[in-house]
Amino acid sequence: MKNFLTIAIIAIVALFTSCAPTAEVEVAQAKLATTADAKDIGLAKFYQLKDGKMRMDLELNFPARADSTVAVHFHEHGDCGDMGNNTHGHWNPTNEAHGKWGSAAYHSGDIGNIQLDSKGHGSISVTTDRWSIEENDIKNIVDRGIIVHGGTDDYTTQPTGNSGPRVGCGIIVKI
Repeated sequence: MKNFLTIAIIAIVALFTSCAPTAEVEVAQAKLATTADAKDIGLAKFYQLKDGKMRMDLELNFPARADSTVAVHFHEHGDCGDMGNNTHGHWNPTNEAHGKWGSAAYHSGDIGNIQLDSKGHGSISVTTDRWSIEENDIKNIVDRGIIVHGGTDDYTTQPTGNSGPRVGCGIIVKI
């Protein structure tokens, strides 16, 4: 009887914990590599949050760019060919001005600048309702390119922020 009661309690606890809603679920990612020689330089993970928003956690490990600041943007196409140029321009589904994320003027592909430390490590986290992974949604980020630029985004030059060459690239894929 004692064993039966113990097993029943364990089963009930397992049932409730397995049915508990999670705060976030990883739904997409992009592996980033250099455009020149395809060396791995980072990973962007996308999470669907309980409140309907999405969060991107992007981490770079780019020793060749140590002690510098690099700009990161979403681009229109998920094709890193031709040194990242096949991604075309910034992804801007609502035709807004380029700018700094969260300021008065910015678009959905504006991510921002990432300061890299002496080893080339840096990260950024962005939470927004501007992105989705739903098919046929104007906010769908799946199959978009993520470009790491060799320079710093000045947040004012239109339409690109004068961010420099495309030194890294990744494609957002649903998982």
